[in-house]
Amino acid sequence: MSGPLLDLAVVIPTFNEVGNVPVIIAKLDAALAGRNWEAIFVDDNSPDGTAGVARQIARLDRRVRVIQRIGRRGLSTACIEGICATAAPIVAVIDGDLQHDETILPKMLDALLQDEHLDLVIGSRFVDGGGTGDWDRDRVAKSAFATKLSRQVLKADLSDPMSGFFMIRTQLVRDLAPHLAGIGFKILLDIMTGSPKPLKFLELPYTFRVRTEGESKLDHVVAMEYLIAIYDRMFGSIVPVRFAMFSAIGAIGAGVHFAVLTPLFKELNIGFLVATIIATVVAMTFNFFLNNALTYRDSRLKGARQLFDGWVSFCVVCSVGAIANVGVAAFLYDARSDTWAVSALAGIMVGAVWNYALSSRFTWGRY
Repeated sequence: MSGPLLDLAVVIPTFNEVGNVPVIIAKLDAALAGRNWEAIFVDDNSPDGTAGVARQIARLDRRVRVIQRIGRRGLSTACIEGICATAAPIVAVIDGDLQHDETILPKMLDALLQDEHLDLVIGSRFVDGGGTGDWDRDRVAKSAFATKLSRQVLKADLSDPMSGFFMIRTQLVRDLAPHLAGIGFKILLDIMTGSPKPLKFLELPYTFRVRTEGESKLDHVVAMEYLIAIYDRMFGSIVPVRFAMFSAIGAIGAGVHFAVLTPLFKELNIGFLVATIIATVVAMTFNFFLNNALTYRDSRLKGARQLFDGWVSFCVVCSVGAIANVGVAAFLYDARSDTWAVSALAGIMVGAVWNYALSSRFTWGRY
């Protein structure tokens, strides 16, 4: 069955945006009147039923499609999957929170259709005519800092590298997909830095709207993901980002280890071996929860059952590392008792690599 050629796909990553789904379809219908388009909702298994509402609309409107991801999270990877799922030659990425201005989508599309050398068009809050809406001074300052930081890895003088609103040639992303990090929530930065050649872009102004439905996804962990993405582009080829994060958390865990060990051994006069075992268990528990929130955020364990099973698994698979930790520390302390701190640190280092290898496979890799 033939029909008009598909001009544009609009990829909309969602999580708990059930109230926004029918609104954004109506807004796209008005903005893209006369164009042949489709909307692809990529939903990370929202507990509020976002995917279900999108499917109800899709039964009546064949321009609407739904990808419901089970066991996978992350805005960047959702965008990549959505882009690779369309046959349209051009694709736009727009948030499901209605804060992006869909009325400039036709201008974006026309710019790409009229200039075959143009790779992408970006909605910018920071060029003349753009704005940040109701942002307070603190958020503006944080965005300015993030923009300045991103220019350390960008190959272009882009005014709004943090933008999540852009339109791009689909084949370009398909070609880049195997080389994209897919970390965090800033897919534009990933695309711009992942391309082996500078991309030709155009920025169009828009004003960031006030959120009316749902909850903001901009929390401290998301900000951390942005820093992680910057690290990955700068140093990821030298030290893989996940191992770097695991090691950094291990270093923090070492501080927790000493914070527990010192009072137990020095002030409460508990034997060094027993004190080291207690400190190791506490540090291991701390490392598990922080790694779950950061290092393995894309496959993090959720709910009391998964967290408990994951914690048990983490402790079990790391038991060899823990035994090596305690054994090395105790051996060195017995050999020279005045170096108890060095003994403890040596034990921690011995177990670190083993812990990473096993936990990656058996704690987070099994879900």
